[in-house]
Amino acid sequence: MKFVEEIVVEEFLPTVRSMLAADLRERGFTQREVADALGISQSAVSKYAHGEVATSDRISEDERVRELVERIGDGLATGDMSRVQALIELEVLVRQLEDGDLLAERHRELMPTLREYDASFDVHDPESGARTTEQVRSSVRRGLRILRNTSGFAGLVPNVGSNLVECLPEATDVEDVAGVPGRIFDVRGTATIPSDPEFGVSEHVASVLLSARAAGATVRSAVNVRYDPELVDALREAGYPTVEYEAGRDGAESDEAARPSVTEAVRDADPDAPFVLYQTGGFGIEPITYVLADDAPTVARIIRDLAR
Repeated sequence: MKFVEEIVVEEFLPTVRSMLAADLRERGFTQREVADALGISQSAVSKYAHGEVATSDRISEDERVRELVERIGDGLATGDMSRVQALIELEVLVRQLEDGDLLAERHRELMPTLREYDASFDVHDPESGARTTEQVRSSVRRGLRILRNTSGFAGLVPNVGSNLVECLPEATDVEDVAGVPGRIFDVRGTATIPSDPEFGVSEHVASVLLSARAAGATVRSAVNVRYDPELVDALREAGYPTVEYEAGRDGAESDEAARPSVTEAVRDADPDAPFVLYQTGGFGIEPITYVLADDAPTVARIIRDLAR
């Protein structure tokens, strides 16, 4: 794990200090004056002067860095710029270079997994897509841990397998929904979770979740388990609204003689979250029950209570 702040300390700061030390020396500053201006020791200035400190050519050759070093050097030499102002100007440049720029690119070189995110993301932004994406993955992991530790969960896994999913706040398609690649299966009485959560790996459960959201439900997570009238009754008795829909009809035109699709059923029932969706099967379609809630751990806890 490498923080972008480490790059600032290990690469940006030594490079800029070395450049400033050289600039000020060329302007006639003594070694003591350079040390005082930069807030470092004279021995450190000497090391910079003799090339004993590792610097970054990429940073020193950046035109913005060169321009700012020259401006700060001139300002400190003439007295037009205080040390505080110099610090602020450098802080501003650091933040700029961290935001999808030179330091952000260096961060990605040292942390290649960051490359899967938008190149312009700001690692310091509390609303960044990268942070939100990782929060969703983390939420799914917590939910999976609850399910893994629920002894009766394996018995609730349907023949097609289960999946626990959670979507991004503004999800519009399955690529915005994180789930388990390959689904969860019952292997000799043990719920087997094959891999870490990923986005875009769940077509079926993700589609049900998105259809419920399209109908106005504020849920962001769902899990599918086997259908059993007694299970549905138990969930209903536990206080969760239960909504039936017809398998294979989501997105179809309304038919007054048929049970509604997921979107139609949720829109008509307008259930409070958490709630339950279920379908009793059809030709070639296994009956399934879904539990939907605000997040994956909440969904998992509902299943845990059901399995007791």
